[in-house]
Amino acid sequence: MDRNLLAWCAFGAYVALTTALALRGMKKTQSFSSFALGNRDLGPTMVGITLAAAIASTATFVINPGFVFTHGVSALMHLGLAANLGVVVALVLLSKGFRQLGEKTAALTLPHWIGARYRHAGMRTYFALLNLVLAISFVVLIVKGSALVMQHTLGLGYVASVLLIVVFVFSYILMGGTYAHVYTNAFQGALMIGVAFAIFGSGLYLFSDGIGPFFDRIAAQDPNMVGLVNPESSLFGSVWDVYVCGFVIGAGLMCQPHILMKSLYLKRESDLRRYLIVACAVGVVFALVLVAGLYARVRFPDIASQDAVMPIYLTRAFTPLVGVLISVALLAAGMSTLDGLLVGASTIAANDVFLGRLGDRWLADKTETERQGVALKASRWILVGMGVLSAGLALDPPELVGIFAQVGIYGLVSASLVPVAAGIFVTELDSRDVFAAALLGPVVHFTHYLVAVYGYGHFVNPASTATEGVLASAAALAAVTAFRRHRARASLVVGVR
Repeated sequence: MDRNLLAWCAFGAYVALTTALALRGMKKTQSFSSFALGNRDLGPTMVGITLAAAIASTATFVINPGFVFTHGVSALMHLGLAANLGVVVALVLLSKGFRQLGEKTAALTLPHWIGARYRHAGMRTYFALLNLVLAISFVVLIVKGSALVMQHTLGLGYVASVLLIVVFVFSYILMGGTYAHVYTNAFQGALMIGVAFAIFGSGLYLFSDGIGPFFDRIAAQDPNMVGLVNPESSLFGSVWDVYVCGFVIGAGLMCQPHILMKSLYLKRESDLRRYLIVACAVGVVFALVLVAGLYARVRFPDIASQDAVMPIYLTRAFTPLVGVLISVALLAAGMSTLDGLLVGASTIAANDVFLGRLGDRWLADKTETERQGVALKASRWILVGMGVLSAGLALDPPELVGIFAQVGIYGLVSASLVPVAAGIFVTELDSRDVFAAALLGPVVHFTHYLVAVYGYGHFVNPASTATEGVLASAAALAAVTAFRRHRARASLVVGVR
């Protein structure tokens, strides 16, 4: 069978099954809350796979192997070890407390959770707008990465690939919301598990003479490529960049709205254990894909474009049949995160902007049922608007879309990690102090990055500036909180006297 025809048949089967799952989800989406979180009737295994698929996405399966190809073992340590350790630690430490507070406040989104936890409407609006603006950068990464795979797989042009991805994914989420997201992600996640093992296994024969000779072949190209730190790398040149920042960013990425909210899909708190075990185990399997960057460096060192490393590797390393099936599964990987981002973003726009302060003003005369109905319609129209904007940006993206996405989404990390973690573990906090800390983090991150890159022409790792933002945010909140408590104790002593 012709390779192109085979690719279209496989992709057509994937589209048909995904559409059927989305239609099934649409039947269960009868209210705005069911669009946002479902009806809390989803099993922990399914939700765990959904979470792992949402975390991995195009970044892990398509874009990040290019960083490993370009920067070597240090990139693998940063993206595969340090970041994944941060992910696991954050999920284990935050999920239970986040779920308990989320159920108590009936939160539908992360900004809603933060606003309810600190009883601060302004903070809720701030996080809603920040999420909407910065999430676009990650959407563009996923669309571009998926479009590159589609070009090599289906033979379409880049523009046609972008439009097909946007129309397809936005349409099925428009229909089914969270149910469509979970059902399709569970299916996509199962495909991704098989693909991860296939890609990891595709280069194991390179170790037939031992691990040493394999790394010697890479070192012959550049000795810095095999070091745990690459001193010549602009991204992974120090222990701070590779390990400290990798861990902090991995933990902070769990505070994205389409990640931590997954714990609220579960029916019972007792489901958390299995949900976390499944998510973490599947996440480790997905991380195996990053090794393909080293395989490509040994087998195909002539690859010129970092973002195209994985699409090219698949076409060269596998037979046409296997390569096509894996490429279609990689498209599923991209769409699995894209649909989660879209559910989160559209829900935030409707719930925290439209039904937040604006809703209190415009829908004051409506019943709660009517307000929910308006919000559901608004979330779907907002999805359409996001689709148009995302497609427009993806048609002319930055050269290194991975860096573009990191700068944006890490800004969200620098704002949200401290308020979420403090909200779970610290009982007495002044909401004004938390809000100030949430503002300080992104200011530090974006200021350092933009000044370094555009002011001095010095490239800096976005993970480094975001970690600085997180630490500045945490230090400021700790200092101000300690000062307030000291003053309170001093006042108490004076009052007693």
